[in-house]
Amino acid sequence: MIGIKLPASEEEIRKLKAGDEVSITGVMVTARDAGHKYLVETDGEDVRDLLNGSMIYHCGPVVRKDESGRYAFVAAGPTTSIREEPYEAPVIEKYGVRGVIGKGGMGPKTLEACREFGCVYLSALGGLATTLARSVVRVLDVKKLDEFGVPEAFWVIEVKDFPAVVTMDSQRKSLHEEIETLSRKNYEKLLG
Repeated sequence: MIGIKLPASEEEIRKLKAGDEVSITGVMVTARDAGHKYLVETDGEDVRDLLNGSMIYHCGPVVRKDESGRYAFVAAGPTTSIREEPYEAPVIEKYGVRGVIGKGGMGPKTLEACREFGCVYLSALGGLATTLARSVVRVLDVKKLDEFGVPEAFWVIEVKDFPAVVTMDSQRKSLHEEIETLSRKNYEKLLG
């Protein structure tokens, strides 16, 4: 398991290879459809400094608020990443993002942005929402909550030992592409 501390440098991220298991500690930001559209269409001043050298987590968390008004994550499972394919490459370039975490992989534009700008895509395990929430040690802030709602807001979170696997690296290797190609070949062979 490779430990990653956020913010991370481009050099550190470029050393990661598809298949590497990582444990992430530091501050990251959740973002889904509304957040990505906002980041592309504006200057994203609310989260610009937070994203530089950090990671975006495709997650619509379940949160609770305690008596003192502090938020905590109850569930923090990954959401399907491919929906962000139209936005992710410009977000990586514009904000200096070093990692994108989600499930299901992403497409060729994101893979090329990973190569060009020193970023990786990491898969978090779906179905482990409450387990992953335990890695969120603190909610530091929430941006755009009123405008976007709980699942789509930018949740600024501090994580400790957040587990993920690099499935797209900065050398253009994508485990998602490899598995799809192999599956297609096996399917065609079976149809024979």
